Amino acid sequence: MWRDDLRGIFYIALKDMRAYYLKPPNISWGILFPGALILAFAVRTPGDLRALAPGLVAMTALFSATSMEAIVITFERRTGALERLLLAPLTLPAMLAGKVLGGVMFGLAIGMVALVGVTIGFDLAAWRLAPAILTLLLSTMAFSALGAFISVAVQEVFEAQTLANLIRFPMIFLCGVFVPLDHLPAVLQVLARTLPMTYAVEALGAALLGTPTCAMAL
Repeated sequence: MWRDDLRGIFYIALKDMRAYYLKPPNISWGILFPGALILAFAVRTPGDLRALAPGLVAMTALFSATSMEAIVITFERRTGALERLLLAPLTLPAMLAGKVLGGVMFGLAIGMVALVGVTIGFDLAAWRLAPAILTLLLSTMAFSALGAFISVAVQEVFEAQTLANLIRFPMIFLCGVFVPLDHLPAVLQVLARTLPMTYAVEALGAALLGTPTCAMAL
């Protein structure tokens, strides 16, 4: 049974990668938007970009993974493909894992582009890539699961992206991407500690820049 589930997880993720990676909403929100923000900050504040690098990598992974899930699940609910998939001889956890894995792979791929760019651009030590990649993998798993959770509440892709933005944009400004966490009011710091993006930013900061934090252990 577990072998059938593993095989099903692999083929579901493979199908999603082939069918949905180049969908326009995925390109616009998952690739172009994070790229535009990175370019804007590179032009506006080139001297401070090194400190922003961990947050920008985490933000890229967040938008990529959640956009992928928003597209996959809403498209398949609208076309009836998700209902047909439920009839397959596959357990529900395995089906959900396959869906989430597709988002993880997309978020990891786009996040790796940003990560390699940061490493080369700031001449960081190559050994820092290993903990950063592990952090990125764990982060995209959380982000992809978040995207799947968001998308089951709506019927259309634009609704999923809108609902996702209501969560993603506050996370960007609360979780240390642009504003250090200790500069926020105490209430917002407590709120930020409940969000996965906070730990992704801090762990990437520890991996890439050696910033002291407990997030790497978490």
